[in-house]
Formats: sequence, structure tokens, C-alpha cells
Amino acid sequence: MRSQIVIAAVMFSAVGYAGEHAADVIVYGGTSGGVAASVQVARMGKSVILIEPSAHVGGLTAGGLGATDIGRKVAIGGISREFYQRIHRHYQQPEAWRNETLETYGERTNNRLLDTDTMWGFEPHVAEKTFEAMLAEAGVTVVRGERLDMAKGVEMDGDRIVAVTMESGARFRGAAFIDATYEGDLMAKAGVSYTVGREANAQYGETLNGVQVQNAVHHQFVAPVDPYVTPGDPDSGLLPGVHGDGPGEEGAADHRVQAYCFRMCTTDDPENRVAWPKPDGYDPLRYELLLRNFEAGDHRVPWHPSHMPNRKTDTNNNFAISTDNIGMNYDYPEADYAARERIIAEHRTYQQGLMWTLANSPRVPETVREEFRRFGLAADEFTDNGNWPHQLYVREARRMVSDYVMTEHDCKHERAAADPVGLGAYGMDSHNTQRYVDENGHARNEGDVQVPVAGPYPVSYRSIVPKQGECANLLVPVCLSATHIAYGSIRMEPVFMILGQSAATAAVMAIDDDVAVQEVDYARLRERLLADGQVLAWSPEE
Repeated sequence: MRSQIVIAAVMFSAVGYAGEHAADVIVYGGTSGGVAASVQVARMGKSVILIEPSAHVGGLTAGGLGATDIGRKVAIGGISREFYQRIHRHYQQPEAWRNETLETYGERTNNRLLDTDTMWGFEPHVAEKTFEAMLAEAGVTVVRGERLDMAKGVEMDGDRIVAVTMESGARFRGAAFIDATYEGDLMAKAGVSYTVGREANAQYGETLNGVQVQNAVHHQFVAPVDPYVTPGDPDSGLLPGVHGDGPGEEGAADHRVQAYCFRMCTTDDPENRVAWPKPDGYDPLRYELLLRNFEAGDHRVPWHPSHMPNRKTDTNNNFAISTDNIGMNYDYPEADYAARERIIAEHRTYQQGLMWTLANSPRVPETVREEFRRFGLAADEFTDNGNWPHQLYVREARRMVSDYVMTEHDCKHERAAADPVGLGAYGMDSHNTQRYVDENGHARNEGDVQVPVAGPYPVSYRSIVPKQGECANLLVPVCLSATHIAYGSIRMEPVFMILGQSAATAAVMAIDDDVAVQEVDYARLRERLLADGQVLAWSPEE
């Protein structure tokens, strides 16, 4: 029998994590999925170390995305639903409300994010504290501020990972590993097959993948806007963020991934509001297209703030030019750390400059300026990062290619995986991927797709484990095996928690049975998932 690694809770010194550490399961990435995976391992009686490269756990759920996306909430079970139940219990306490009540919040939102025992809208700091409490109660050892050594960080013995080494030199040995990052670095360095970008429709017989000019009708320009530095003069060059190569062939594959942004937490409470900062490196030309769009007659307020408790928001992209930094993230999925940091900094500068411009430029319609002057960053959120979210919204990066690739056909109920470990339920959703010059010489966005699914659908166990023969002790619940458009449906934070729990359950079973993760007995896995509250099937009557 392959020996299990059993350790007591590890107490690391305050000066770092140098040296060697061991646990039954090593989880890399403290996203919501990584937290759920770690808690499940501990609850099943195995030792676990959760390694998070930053100082914060919870990923996007604790990083500003408080307006939970799922589609059908009946599809959420297990630890994922438990998280939202804990959020509900927190907001039942009168002391949780600083400047409004639960009742007034319900009125403002038409109770859209409130159920009898769950709550689907929350402040970032509440989400993070909830995750921290769950980890502490389960006895999970959490290592922060340690990044995988990209050059020699994954030590293999045949088709098994033996240990992972961080840039600091700290080495973590385990019997099973879970990559719960948004980027899939551990997966990639373990030699697992993956892809980046959009597949051609022809590859899997899809209709919504690849270049999508015809579907790009939302978050689109509604009036002609000149994209050249000197209007009407192509020789003057293109404004920042616009390219002149055309969108590409409809349905064809390309390297592009959907746009990233920060999910800002803002407020209209004067006592808790911080004015929009004008970032260092502010470039007025970066916002010229925005201002021309207003001058062309598009006076829509270009953002989507969803009401969160205590007069705060979760703010997302909306309309032609908004918080999505279109076309500036193509290198991010496979970039090294320094390049990623530059990309993140550029996204922050762009979005901060956008907010400052919308609130201050005299070329912005007065009604729009008034809206942005009414809001500002919440002073009591992200207090160690200038009130700015610590997590970039990496909507899509690497995606594993396994023996089962989730596709549009799964989302449309044209086929159904026989080995579900959770349900997806959100619509097939891709944000724009590029901004180009159309045949009329005007700016145009491409890549946005918003198509409903046929109802909750099963996510295959085979889609969260590598191909047979590639890596026998790794599970990948976040950068799972899915096409670009199917991933656009699956990539919701509740689903990452669901898949993280299922991955952890399988990891423990693989250790106990001394088998590869690809060989876990699915019937027994299903039985345990159901016992732990996971939802694996849906009927139209629900």
C-alpha cells in the first residue's frame, strides 16, 4: 500500500516556511474552490496544507464578487451551499448592519439575493472572514505568500507528483495534489495537457465558440465611433486598445481569452466613501474612445453596480466601454510572475483611470458624471490595498484538456456526463475578447456571448482529472477540462466550490484505495458526495 502522510496541524514560524513540510493532500490556490477542497479533506480525516500565493483566501468571492452568479440555486449543495448559509446567518445579526437594516436591504434588492436560509449577496470582508472561519474550524494549515517555482517547482516520480517547491525554497510533499488556482500553474508544470484561447466551432461541433461577430450584440457600440488618433486619419494610428487586423473568421479558433476586470466594492455612503483616485501613469489618450462614444450619443452609464449590504456594491462591466480591459490579457495565462504583475498593474491603472475620467472629465455627460461622483470606493474594504480589490477577475486562463471535455453540448442537454461531481447552471457567458476596426472604419467589440443553458447540467468527474497516463495524483477543479464557451457557463464561484469539494473527496478516496485519481470508484465517490450534500442531478420540475 502507498503510505499515507499523516501529520498534526503544522505551526510555521513567522519568518517563513523554509524547509520541508508534508500532508496527505496539498492544495495549491486559496480560491473559493481551494478553500472548499481543503475543508473537505480535513473533514474526511486527512491532513492538508493549503498554499495561497497572496495574503488572502477566497479568490473572487472574497475579492469583490458578492453578487453570486449561478442560474438555478437549487444546483448548489455541499460546502458551497454551507458558505452561503453562513453568510445568511451573519447578516441575521443586527450588529452586521452599519447604516441600513436587513429589511431595507431586501427592499432595495427585491430580495433577489435573499432566501430563507441562504444569502447570495455580501461584502468582501464578510466573505473572507467566513472562509477563514471554515478553514480554522476544520483545522486546515494555511500557508500564505508562497508561489510555485515555475522553473523547477514540480517534482515527479513517473506519473505522480512527489512534491512542489516554492520560490522561497519551501518544499511541500503530499500523496495527492489539487490545483485550485485560476491560472493552472501546477497543472501545467506537471505536464498535463491544456489549452488557452477559443477553440474553433468545428473542433467539437459547437456553434458558440471561436470568433463570434454575429453574437456580439451586447456590450456593444450603438453609434459610429472613430478609432484613429486623429479622427478620419488611419495614418495617425489607432487609439489604445483597438487593433486594425479585423476580427477573424466567424467561428474560427484564436488565442484570445475573455476580458478581465476588478470587481470593485463601491459605496454612496459619504461617511464610508473614498474619492476615485487618479492613478500614477494616467494617460488621457487611453480614454479618448470612451469620450468619443459619449459624444456620438451613447449616454448610458457604463457600469453595472449590484447592491450589496450596507450601501455597498459589487460592480461589473456594462455597455461598450466599461471596466473590462478588452484585449490586454492575452499573455496572462502563460506569463511568468513579473509579466503577470505588469498586466495586473495595467488593469488597475486602466480601471482607476476610467473611474476618475467618468467622474471628472467635462466631456462626460453631466448625468453620468453625477452618478460617478455619488459613488466611491468603500473605505472599510481592502484596507491593505488602498481599498482596491486584491484579486483580478481572471475569467479564463488555462483550461485542462482531459478525457472528457465539457462542451456546449453538455450545457444544451444534448449529452449528459454519466459521472457527475456537480452541476453547472449559469448561461454560456463570454465577455468581449477584442476591440477592432470594422469594415466601415469604426470601433467594434467582439467575443461577447450570452446564451442560456437548458437547465442545470452534470459536470463530469473526468473533466477535473487529467487524461489517463498523464498525472495520477492531481485534480483540477478550477481550470477544468472545458471548451471556452462551456467554461463560460461553468466558471462561477459556487461551482468552483462544488468541484473543489468533489476533487478533495476523490483525492482522499484515491489515497485510501491506493489508486490513480482516474481509477477512483465512481459509484463510491457518488455515494459519498451525496452523503455530504452535493447535488448531482436536476429535473425540470425543480
